[in-house]
Amino acid sequence: MKKYIFTLICFIGLACSANAAYMILPMDEDQKNHLKSYGITFWILENGGEAYWLLNYRGGSFAFQHNRVFERECIIRNVSFEIIPDAAFAKIRTDIADPEVNQEVVKLEVAPKIAVYTPDVSARGEKIQPWDDAVTMVLAYAEIPYDVVYDKDVLGDKLAEYDWLHLHHEDFTGQYGRFYRSHHNQPWYKEHKRRLEELATELGFAKVSQLKLAVVKRIQEYVVGGGFMFAMCSATDTYDIALAAQGVDICDHMYDGDPQDPTAQSKLDFSQTFAFKDFELVKNPMTYEYSTIDSGPITGRKVNPETDYFTLFDFSAKWDPVPTMLTQNHTRTVKGFMGQTTAFMKKNIKSNVLILGENKPAGEVRYLHSPVEQGFFSFYGGHDPEDYRHFVNDPETDLNLHPNSPGYRLILNNVLFPAAKKKKRKT
Repeated sequence: MKKYIFTLICFIGLACSANAAYMILPMDEDQKNHLKSYGITFWILENGGEAYWLLNYRGGSFAFQHNRVFERECIIRNVSFEIIPDAAFAKIRTDIADPEVNQEVVKLEVAPKIAVYTPDVSARGEKIQPWDDAVTMVLAYAEIPYDVVYDKDVLGDKLAEYDWLHLHHEDFTGQYGRFYRSHHNQPWYKEHKRRLEELATELGFAKVSQLKLAVVKRIQEYVVGGGFMFAMCSATDTYDIALAAQGVDICDHMYDGDPQDPTAQSKLDFSQTFAFKDFELVKNPMTYEYSTIDSGPITGRKVNPETDYFTLFDFSAKWDPVPTMLTQNHTRTVKGFMGQTTAFMKKNIKSNVLILGENKPAGEVRYLHSPVEQGFFSFYGGHDPEDYRHFVNDPETDLNLHPNSPGYRLILNNVLFPAAKKKKRKT
């Protein structure tokens, strides 16, 4: 009924338009609010409209038939738009189709159904964990709807209802974020640990690490079967560590009540992981680090915050539309930002994984992507693209101050990507 009413309103809006035309949401420096532009496009798709993603054209612009309803929504959300005649849009498409031009037109068909894997709030409605999440913040800012799922939902096969899954800053190894040394006496840490232990028992697991492994494997099935998974910060490396350590106890006594396996390193199976290989576990349970995957203190990271940038790769829009979509931006150089997992050591990335953005002088990768059978995953290092060092209990970033954030645009590229009608890679 909602889509029917929307379609009727749009029909009236089109009837009221003086001439047939298209709207362009420019995504170059002329756009006042890049982030909300994704929300406008998603809103149109969600309500049955059609849209086009013009890859590498003015920063990856969006286009759709002009409608006064759409026009009014852009004005309300402070999104820049241009109205051009049908003939002008046809000319743009013809120019883009030139085989010598590194651009492509991708039709966006259906708004993806989005899920965010994140811990439930407390019974009082308060957040359990004292930090925010960049993805949920930008989804809310762009006005893109999403559902929250957690372990019960994943193990109950609810993921089949969704096209796109974001993994909140989870620790899939069962070590509670390695916060024991700094925060184990804090009420939020105790509450989170208590709730996870109760949940593990309720679902039939002896340990939280065993529960998380079951969740990881169910998410793996989701991706293999055609789902899209996007993860940031510690949800990236701990996901793969959990896969590599199946059946191996890598948690010390303060996390699961018994010692870790002293031979755990030799038992890791890197053939099971999505992205990473040949990494070494950090055995000291008091160290705020999981392994040598992360470019951090353990690996001797020496990057000046003032010069911490990573560069997005340029891909062929016609031959490689998927990585091209994921790297659309109004700049190719993006300011770096830290997290528990800041970046990935290049030497620990599997050869079949596509690097989308890297800090080459530092030997670290910030952004990567790969298909996995029928599905895809993307890993993005760091916690908050507009907060270089985000600490526990820091206030949430106000995205009204960063409507043109290149770092947040990369997240929204991933959100919109499943809506695209993807062409098979040319051979």
